[in-house]
Amino acid sequence: MRSKLDISAYFVVGPENTKGRPVAFIIRDAVEAGITCVQVRSKTASARELIELTGQASEAIAQTGKSDVVTLLVNDRLDVVLAAKKQGISVDGIHVGQSDIPVDVCREYLGPDAIVGLSARTHELFEYIKNADVSLIDYFGAGPLHETQTKPDSGLDVDGKRITRSIEDITTLAQLSSLPVVVGGGVKLADIPSLARTGVAGFFVVSAISEADDPGLQAANLVKTWNSHKR
Repeated sequence: MRSKLDISAYFVVGPENTKGRPVAFIIRDAVEAGITCVQVRSKTASARELIELTGQASEAIAQTGKSDVVTLLVNDRLDVVLAAKKQGISVDGIHVGQSDIPVDVCREYLGPDAIVGLSARTHELFEYIKNADVSLIDYFGAGPLHETQTKPDSGLDVDGKRITRSIEDITTLAQLSSLPVVVGGGVKLADIPSLARTGVAGFFVVSAISEADDPGLQAANLVKTWNSHKR
């Protein structure tokens, strides 16, 4: 699983992000268009609903014939990943925040081949990337690039002040990190050229694809633009 990880084009999606359209259809269209990593995320779905959604996402990826090269992750919910695996669902790992379940617990329960991604706390991001033991994780998530309604608490520091990341910040992150970094948070197509030139491993988006009139076309445009500008 870890050997296939490609976070260059990373799509985060849940049922609250699709304007009522089936999540699986949007995932299938996005993967067909070149998305390389899918994260299932929902703050409203129950555990059983998330397990079912993970199964639908896995099946949607399988329908494109890309299960061997596209990674499927679940946000935060170790219990959902374990239950999905027990049901035979092909899911590759988990993405957690620094305040969520610890990465050593995720690694212990998911095993050495699973993918574990981490978003560090906003106010600690640079110090964490420079100094933390990263031996148990596979990549960092960072952001937001802009304020976003999709995740209103994104970028809040301990004082409730919102911190967005400049292109200069992101270039520094890429230079400091020993692990691949994926950047998102309000990212739109117009941001992709400058992001691609920072040296990070990829971009992540939610509404840029999930709320687009044609999610597949928008995903294709994002992937094509990233590939034509990356360092």
